[in-house]
Amino acid sequence: MSKILAGIVIGAVIMYTYQHVTRDPPVSDTAPVSAQTSEPRALPAVERDDSRFRCDGRTYCSQMTSCEEATYFLRHCPGVKMDGEGDGIPCERQWCPGE
Repeated sequence: MSKILAGIVIGAVIMYTYQHVTRDPPVSDTAPVSAQTSEPRALPAVERDDSRFRCDGRTYCSQMTSCEEATYFLRHCPGVKMDGEGDGIPCERQWCPGE
């Protein structure tokens, strides 16, 4: 009887381990946002290699100094909070009104 019980316990451990090893990895919270459905307005041309700007942790419009800088951050830096409408135009009230 004890050999049967031991076999059942070992089998259960093997099944548990197998299920956890083969399951899909968790989805990242930093997955890219899907493409916008509306056509975005033209924004200042900002190249990725523009040495005037770099991702330095700033995330809000109040931390920007121009529309061009806000556009660079929106396009190239993770976690920014500058496009409340989701239309691809950052800081419309402060830096990029009427763009």
